[in-house]
Amino acid sequence: MRERANFTLAETREDGVPTLALTGPLRIYALGNLDAKLDAVDAGSVGRVDMSGVSDIDTTGAWLIQRFARDHNAEIVGQSEKTRRLFAAIGELDSEKAEFEQPAGLATRTLAEVGDVISGWGHGFVRIVGFLGDTMFSMAAVARHPSRLRGTAMVHHMQYIGVNSLWIIGMMSFLIGIVIAQQGAVQLAQFGAEIYTINLTGRLSMRELGILMTAIMVAGRSGSAFAAQLGTMKLTEEIDAMRTIGVSPMEALVVPRVLAAVLMMPLLGFYASIMAIIGGAFISNFALDIPFFTFLQRTQEVVPITDVWIGLIKAPVFALIVALAGCYHGMQVKGSAEEVGLRTTQSVVTAIFTVIVLDAFFAIFFTEIGWA
Repeated sequence: MRERANFTLAETREDGVPTLALTGPLRIYALGNLDAKLDAVDAGSVGRVDMSGVSDIDTTGAWLIQRFARDHNAEIVGQSEKTRRLFAAIGELDSEKAEFEQPAGLATRTLAEVGDVISGWGHGFVRIVGFLGDTMFSMAAVARHPSRLRGTAMVHHMQYIGVNSLWIIGMMSFLIGIVIAQQGAVQLAQFGAEIYTINLTGRLSMRELGILMTAIMVAGRSGSAFAAQLGTMKLTEEIDAMRTIGVSPMEALVVPRVLAAVLMMPLLGFYASIMAIIGGAFISNFALDIPFFTFLQRTQEVVPITDVWIGLIKAPVFALIVALAGCYHGMQVKGSAEEVGLRTTQSVVTAIFTVIVLDAFFAIFFTEIGWA
């Protein structure tokens, strides 16, 4: 049967100080009801705790004795070196309840949270600028040494961004074209101007919605994939391994993705615009009695070439934003798999928000220069 911890309380012969002498092992399995027994000892009846009879001790036992000595203002003597180390590790205990701190007022908390957000934006902006600089530097290095371009990887990403997304972008654009034409016709019918549904659908698709909806779709589909892929590689230390063997992660991972997005986005945007116009022609054939091919022919006449150029100019910029957002957030992953999900979500939100802001800027800019 295992030995149990126990104690005796008596006055020492030398100085008459009441001493509580502990015996046996002070380990968790041997304490039993020692805690309750010690609590029953009258306050002030003990001046010294003698641990010379303790055969073994663990953290629980050390905490129990240190708390007892503190509560009774007693001196601990006879402790072994192991006991001293445990007491030092536990530190000074304070059983008094911490004073309740009055929470800050609503205004103070609001200002603090706003300050944290602004500070986070500032640090994030600095990191984004640094990442953009690294990307431009890597692109310049690849341009100087074309053999360093990962052609196979770039073609793979071009297929993923472009070819594999044709069906979803085409379907989405076709349905958007139907919505624009149908809703536009309802409003224009009030003025007997249903024929201008062709102008509305053609110009809006080519100039704005075609490339904008494509960028949003690519951000949700490919940008998030970039963040998840690079984030997982960061967690599994594959990126660190690449640096160790002398391979630049920016050149091997980021540059092919960015170039693939920049090359494919104009094609996808133009394709989306054409599908939206076809969707408008499809619904107009039934709802407005405008023949399908007449709608397409009229679109060629009313849509100026500047609208086509506007869409093609915006496409590479949007592609750069989407690819950089995905790659940046992927490279910032650290700590856990939860961070991968968080950064993936942030990449999509960042890309879509920035694309919409830039689209508004482009709308004002092109109007100011006369491309209305």
